[in-house]
Amino acid sequence: MPGISGRGCGAALRHRLQALVQTASVSLRQETWLLAALLLLPYPAHAMHLAEGLLPFGWAAGWTVSVLPLLALGVMRLRERVAQSPLYSPFVAMLAAAVFVISCMPVPVPITGTCSHPCGTGLAAVLIGPVMTVLVTFVALLLQALFLAHGGLTTLGADIWSMGVVGGFVGYGVFHGLRAVRAPLGVGAFAAGMLSDWATYAMTAFELASALHGSQPLGGTLGTLLLAFLPTQLPLGILEGALTAGAVVFISRRRPALLNFHALPAASTP
Repeated sequence: MPGISGRGCGAALRHRLQALVQTASVSLRQETWLLAALLLLPYPAHAMHLAEGLLPFGWAAGWTVSVLPLLALGVMRLRERVAQSPLYSPFVAMLAAAVFVISCMPVPVPITGTCSHPCGTGLAAVLIGPVMTVLVTFVALLLQALFLAHGGLTTLGADIWSMGVVGGFVGYGVFHGLRAVRAPLGVGAFAAGMLSDWATYAMTAFELASALHGSQPLGGTLGTLLLAFLPTQLPLGILEGALTAGAVVFISRRRPALLNFHALPAASTP
């Protein structure tokens, strides 16, 4: 998911203050105040996800309220699975940590000043299913919003929808669809990771376009946003596909029992 970085008008002001500090005509007192102002100015940060306040309140509230039933279902599913297997809880926690780390790798998007990143939700959906992926995405995004300023609390629902709901269900559907026609495990996981990543950004572009297109046609704004993410998201999606395939194949060789939670046909509950 994208996020608006802190660059912009603050950069121009910062450069002006730096030039004044280097001027020999300023006094020591003036130089002290200028240095203090420089310290207080925001510096460019590769912030990710939909930033705080980016969506109008009504849109942000709508995305948040609509994702609550899935989060409640995820909590119920977690309790059921933990009662069935003591391995499930640490496995889900490990995947939440993986989603947190993988989605913390910003790649600046040219021209727009936004950032792209891999998501990790395709991998989670393959291993624990889409409903649990929504829950681990919530945990990862909440921690990032609180401690890393990636995303925001008001936009948390929209971020969960794009990365956890759309990314998770697309990854799960693609993986099990390909496995149903006897595609190799690695091929199914690669396609799940890649298409999950691309679907996440398509949903993010729709969230932005639907809320911010104003008097412009929705289709035109959506097309512009999709084109803006294309240069970074195409290779990132392929990279995420390779990462997902590598992780799933590795687990199948070293700890195949972990695939019983969802990656094998016997586990069919989403």
